[in-house]
Amino acid sequence: MDTSIVFVGGGNMATSLISGLRNADCPGERITVIEPDEAKGEQLASQYGVNTATSANAEVLSAEVVVLAVKPQMLREVAQGLVEPLGDSKPLIMSIAAGVPIAGLREWMGNDHAYVRCMPNTPSLIGAGATGLYADDRVTDDQRELADTILATAGVTAWVDEESLLNAVTATSGSGPAYFFAFMEAMQAGAMDLGLDEATARELVLHTALGAARMAIESGDDPTTLREKVTSPGGTTAAALGEFSEGELGELVGRAMRSASDRADSLARELLDK
Repeated sequence: MDTSIVFVGGGNMATSLISGLRNADCPGERITVIEPDEAKGEQLASQYGVNTATSANAEVLSAEVVVLAVKPQMLREVAQGLVEPLGDSKPLIMSIAAGVPIAGLREWMGNDHAYVRCMPNTPSLIGAGATGLYADDRVTDDQRELADTILATAGVTAWVDEESLLNAVTATSGSGPAYFFAFMEAMQAGAMDLGLDEATARELVLHTALGAARMAIESGDDPTTLREKVTSPGGTTAAALGEFSEGELGELVGRAMRSASDRADSLARELLDK
């Protein structure tokens, strides 16, 4: 890929995308990172062979894609600071700042840009991410494909047709890793209560989670079918699943995800109101 890309911010998520791009043979000289922390910029330049700058100017921002990779609470100030150096240039603007709607970006940077919002998750840091994307009506088919290519270097991608559905993405894949971590914690604690030592419990739980995920991805069967295949009537698995059912696990997960989605919506409103 020979696209010129500027990352505004050099944090963990930007680094994961830079790593993915370099692994996908995007030339380092086509990537620039604007990072005020000079030491962090030097580290990125040394590790990935990219260009770095401590501030934005017209020359630095003369790229086909600008990726906004700063914390949501910083985005208004950063976005407004890009208006003057961008001038008349109209790169594709991609934002990976959680919760900030395109309406905010338009207010801070103008209506003439094409915007894509991206909701990656933390496994993107190891190339195993799941990212939801939404494109506004100014984004061309080529720009949409370009955005998909960039995010696909960090894992799988899924597009939504309505921006509001990014809240559902947040509740599913964005916050989702923490749900699985919490379940792993609970399983490890349960295994230790049954007498296993911590190291053995941890190893069995983590590899069980890995194996189950691989089966769900690679077998071609849906989760319901896989669950049924390993659940013998009257057996040990059925006994455990009966406890989950009695505790209304499905309803609990649904309520938790609804709570995450509602919070994503309220955070977006708070960011716009500031």
